[in-house]
Formats: sequence, C-alpha cells, structure tokens
Amino acid sequence: MIAVVMGVSGAGKSAIGAALARELGWLFIDADDYHPQANVAKMAAGQPLDDDDRWPWLDRLNAVMKEEKDAVVACSALKERYRQRLARGIEQIEWVWLRGDFELIRSRLLGRQHRYMPASLLESQFAALEPPAYAIAVDVSADVSACVGKILAELSNRTASR
Repeated sequence: MIAVVMGVSGAGKSAIGAALARELGWLFIDADDYHPQANVAKMAAGQPLDDDDRWPWLDRLNAVMKEEKDAVVACSALKERYRQRLARGIEQIEWVWLRGDFELIRSRLLGRQHRYMPASLLESQFAALEPPAYAIAVDVSADVSACVGKILAELSNRTASR
C-alpha cells in the first residue's frame, strides 16, 4: 500500500510521514526530493508553481510510487487533479490530509528553515488546497506521535473493513 501524507507546506508532512513510515517499517519518500531544479528555483524565488510546473514532477513521483510495495509518501497534493495524477495505476493508496489553521502553520514555517520553500508561499498553498473528503484527516495541532497514532488506527480500520 502507498500512504500519501499531504497538506500545505509546514503542516508536518515530512516529520509525520517519516515517523509513520518507521512505525510501519515502510520506505519513506519525500516528494520534495523529486522536484526538477527549475521548480526549486521558482519556489526559492517566492513564486508559486503552476500546473505546467507540477505535471512532470507528479508524473516522476507516480513512477517512483509504482515501483514500491509499501511506502509513505510526503507530498503536498493540494488539488484533486494532482491526487488523481499521483494515484494513476496504483491499486492500493490511502490519503492522509494533515490539516491545521493558517496561523498555526504560518508560525511553524516562520520558525524553520526549508531548503527552498519560503513562508511567503503559504497563502497560495491554502488558496490552492482542495480538501479531500475521502482522506484520513489529522489535526496537526497535536504532536507527531499523536498524529501517527491516529493515522495508524485509521489505516487499521480501513484495511479491516475491506
């Protein structure tokens, strides 16, 4: 199964995703590692990506995901069409939406140094976000271990009901 931990920048995708992968004994994949250099440069300059920027990145990530049996993927996947593109050809995929209010996430972004994603892009991320009704929704005001515990419980419930 592939579990995609998604949400806006600063929601905790990498921290929660890596902790979840460790608990499950699965591979952790950070989608940020698959951005073309042009995307990285654009974001580092404070410019949001558009769909044309994202398609090659999403296609590359989809190919990586298809090669794995069990993995946790940290990826923004803000829009439904991005999630559909990521999921193409993958039989078992679960979505985990890390949600939090703007001020909480903004305060986290201001307190960290990301290699290319400035806090100034947070508004564009919230504007682009299309929350998935089918995802496991996790409130990121809780600590990492509590978030992982909720995700594990929900994954267990969903696999048991299949």
